[in-house]
Amino acid sequence: MKKLTIISIILSVFLPTAANAQLISHRGIVKGSYDFWIYKPQERAAKDTSKLPLVIFLHGKSLSGSNLDRVREYGPLEALKFGRRIEALILAPQTQGGWTPSKIKRILDWTEAHYPVDTNRVYVFGMSMGGYGTIDFTGTYPDKVAAAIAMCGGADIKDVSGLSKVPLWIIHGTSDNAVSWKQSQKVVDGIKATGDTTLLRYDLHPGVNHSYLGRVFYMAEPYEWLFKHSLADSVRNVDRTIEITKKGMANAYKSMPGRMTLKVKEYKGK
Repeated sequence: MKKLTIISIILSVFLPTAANAQLISHRGIVKGSYDFWIYKPQERAAKDTSKLPLVIFLHGKSLSGSNLDRVREYGPLEALKFGRRIEALILAPQTQGGWTPSKIKRILDWTEAHYPVDTNRVYVFGMSMGGYGTIDFTGTYPDKVAAAIAMCGGADIKDVSGLSKVPLWIIHGTSDNAVSWKQSQKVVDGIKATGDTTLLRYDLHPGVNHSYLGRVFYMAEPYEWLFKHSLADSVRNVDRTIEITKKGMANAYKSMPGRMTLKVKEYKGK
C-alpha cells in the first residue's frame, strides 16, 4: 500500500459548482516514470462506476524539473484555477527534460488501474516540447489515443505512420522563434507520405508567436474538440466544425467564468 499524506491546501479560488474537485499529486508512485498530477472533476459516490474521459497534458521545456508545482503554472491545471470547466480527468506529468512515450504509457496504465478512466476516451494535449511529446506518444500508441492536439511542436520519432490512425490537430504560428513552424510541417509531410490525411487537421496561424498559442489551453474549444472523438466509434472521423481562431485566442482569458477551489492532496511512494 502507498502512504497517503493529505496536504491541507485550499487554493484562494472558488467556483461553487466544482467545489468538490480534487487535484492530487503522485510522487514516486510509478517507478521508472514521471511524477504527475491527477485532476478529478468531482467527488464520486461509492456506487458510481461510470467512467470519465482522460486528458494527458504534456508541458513544455520551461516547466521541466523536479518541482511538480510548476506544472500548474500554465496549461489545463492553471485554466481550472481560473474557472475553465473541464469535465474529465487530467493527467499532468512532469519531465526533467524530454518526453519518452514508454514512460508516459506507464503512468497512463497506472492511472487506468486506479481511476475511473474511459479507455475509449484518452486524449493528449501538449505544447512546445509537449507538442513533440504529443506527436511521439500518439504515433507510438495510436490505439490508445482517441484524439490529440499538438501545438508548436514537431516529432522525434522516425516512423509517423501511426499518426494517420488518430484524429490529430497540429497547430503552429508562423512567427514562432522558439520552435519553427517547419517542425510541424515535417510531421504533416510525413503523414502525407503515408497517403492518408483523413484524420489530420493542420492550422498555421500567420503572425502568431510561440507563447501566444498557450492561450489555447484556456479556451473551451480544444476540449470540446477532443471530447467529440472516441475509440468506440465504428469509423474514426475527425471533427472539422470547431475552430480555434486568433480572435478566440485574444479573448481566451476573458472567456473563463470565474475562480475555483481545488482540494489538493498528495500521494507518495515508499
